[in-house]
Amino acid sequence: MENATYIALSRLDTEQRAMSVVADNIANASTTGFKSQHVLFSDYLSPQDGSDLPKGAENEAYTQDLATWRDLSQGQLQQTGNPLDIAIGGEGYFTLRTATGIRLSRSGRFQQRSDGMIADDAGNPLLDRAGQPIRVPAVDHTLTIASDGTISGANGVIARIGVVIPQDQHKLLPEGGKFLRADTPTTQAPAPKLVQGMIESSNVQLMPEMTHMLQIQRDFQFVAQFVESEATRQQDAISKILQVNV
Repeated sequence: MENATYIALSRLDTEQRAMSVVADNIANASTTGFKSQHVLFSDYLSPQDGSDLPKGAENEAYTQDLATWRDLSQGQLQQTGNPLDIAIGGEGYFTLRTATGIRLSRSGRFQQRSDGMIADDAGNPLLDRAGQPIRVPAVDHTLTIASDGTISGANGVIARIGVVIPQDQHKLLPEGGKFLRADTPTTQAPAPKLVQGMIESSNVQLMPEMTHMLQIQRDFQFVAQFVESEATRQQDAISKILQVNV
């Protein structure tokens, strides 16, 4: 029956979605501050027509990817020795001003631009608690960054790095491997925990992700073979019926 094919096709569609999510995780296994994502599957029940099911009948269960959730666990902190590398311990995100607007990030690789602004490797300025770019005076060659984000130089405090906490972290939309767009209100972290000279690595577990990818490939091949064999069975049935009616 065609319903079996439709159910199998729903499984293929969700497997393709799962594969793209796993592939993105693997591609960002070395991206600083990256948080892995995972697909949440669910059954979609399609009841047959009529108030009561026929004797022995059951609801048809289609597969659907209900949602994609982000693993917010802390990545390993790695020491770099670069005084402008900053890791966030616990909750919070850096805010950066990009060409497409304010974006959040856990990637703490920063450098000083020629105009004195602290920015990421693409030149996007790091913002302070007031939402303004942080500019370091030219005379300050040695910077100290306290755990609360306070940046100090030779002449005292320069700025305080803004670290925000979204109201709902699962409403953050990824843009590439490093940035997140906040479609939810954010507030300044009252007591951020920043570590100078370190970065947070991706929290992707590479070997489990590779194993998961192989499992998805096997499942996809199995279901695809079922769809192909079901199509062959239906074609054979049609051919036999036509032969009988000739």
